[in-house]
Amino acid sequence: MHKITAVLFLTLLCFARCKEANRSGDMATWKAEIRAVEKEFNDLAQTKGLAIAFEKYAAPNGVIRKAGKVIQGPKAMGDWYRNDSRPGETLTWEPDFIDVSLSGDLAYTYGGYIFTSIDSTGLKKENTGTFHTVWKRQPDGSWKFVWD
Repeated sequence: MHKITAVLFLTLLCFARCKEANRSGDMATWKAEIRAVEKEFNDLAQTKGLAIAFEKYAAPNGVIRKAGKVIQGPKAMGDWYRNDSRPGETLTWEPDFIDVSLSGDLAYTYGGYIFTSIDSTGLKKENTGTFHTVWKRQPDGSWKFVWD
């Protein structure tokens, strides 16, 4: 009886370890996906502008906070950026930290950003800060942000 118990215990332990090893492999894949989507989001903001980038990467119920209010949904975000942006403004960022839930459906990032603008005298001004983004896996498998 002790041999059967020991074999069952070792079998369960092996399955648990295999599952844990698989999850860590998934975690590395998911973090790489988030790093890639952050880069694609940033690159699109550089090439096509903030309005288009935020429209593309926002989840249907995603939100941003601007000028003391919450703006919800891709179209509203795009409209806000189209109405608020000025020529020569850019926003660049890169995550310093990425974490993903064990289920692989939620993630968050944070890191530094640089907002560049041209003042009324024509001088380039840079403001730096820290961003925080929450990402959610969509039904089609893509990642969209729900908070930025």
